[in-house]
Amino acid sequence: MKKRIVLSERSYYHCVSRVVDRRLAFGAGEKEVFRSILRKLEAFAGVRVVTYCLMGNHFHLLLEVPDKESMPKLDAEGLLELLPLLYDAEAVETVAQEIAAARKAGDARWEAEILERYERRRGNLSMFLKMLKQRVSNYINRNNDRVGTLWEGRFRSVLVEGGEQALAAVAAYIDLNPVRAGLVERPEDYRWSGYGEACGGVGKGAEKARAGLVSIQREGLENPGAEDPVSWEETQLRYRRLLYTEGVEVKADETTGSEGRLGMPVEEAEAVLEEMEASGRARQLSEALRRKVRYFTDGAVIGSAEFVEGVFVRLKAEGRLGRKRTSGARKMRGADFGGLCSLRDLRVKALGERADE
Repeated sequence: MKKRIVLSERSYYHCVSRVVDRRLAFGAGEKEVFRSILRKLEAFAGVRVVTYCLMGNHFHLLLEVPDKESMPKLDAEGLLELLPLLYDAEAVETVAQEIAAARKAGDARWEAEILERYERRRGNLSMFLKMLKQRVSNYINRNNDRVGTLWEGRFRSVLVEGGEQALAAVAAYIDLNPVRAGLVERPEDYRWSGYGEACGGVGKGAEKARAGLVSIQREGLENPGAEDPVSWEETQLRYRRLLYTEGVEVKADETTGSEGRLGMPVEEAEAVLEEMEASGRARQLSEALRRKVRYFTDGAVIGSAEFVEGVFVRLKAEGRLGRKRTSGARKMRGADFGGLCSLRDLRVKALGERADE
């Protein structure tokens, strides 16, 4: 189970990585640079950022990784258009000269090898996170006169089913991070998250953030893969309802000894929800997403029982699971998760109280 679970077809992953010693490495300026790097890599690698949250010492990403075989292959012209996203003019010119030399020599194999150097960096989860963390680390070290590793080991990832229920639950969990941490009262007020960026105004950044959240409905609803466009207005209504149901504050109760929980003021959340017809599905996760949910970072696979069982069968056939285990889907404990299951059965502290996850 230590080996990362990655499917070959189009699939979704919740990824988390922390700064070493959990030091606060990302201020406002660093977060802006981080987001710029993230968006450039998204365009270069063909990996969609469904939503994200950049905190002071860690980040959350919900990523859609394409089926590598279905991606159009790079040609020389396409490569030279993409390279300026990640490399300076001198580096791009060096590649252009190398391609020109290969063509002048009539060496198709040489040109193919040049293209393959960059092709293997696209449509790949591990490569995407490696490039992201390296580039952010280089920026932080260069601007803070530091050396050495910035990150606390490998990134963690959980495979998420490509359906609305699982995707929306994980996305809301990510976008509510700053609310749970007490940084803002409303998720749209945090600038460095997918939902905050989507609500923040106009421009390419907001368009990309909205497109990511819209993809939850377009790809995950009753009509997966439909070409009919889903509007941001439709997505906003549905997703905002979920966020304001999940993210409300919880008052401490001295009588029962239950702890309180930071979140949106109850009155404000209720006022927003009064404008909407709160759906049953949105209420099902309301208690769980106010807290740290280990399943979203340690559950290995998240989704319906059928989806988790299907992944289990594949892993079992590959010899990656113990012989004694005969079934895959484990019902998520600690709250009503609306039928979601995980591959790992987290019996201890499945739900916690820490706000920094």
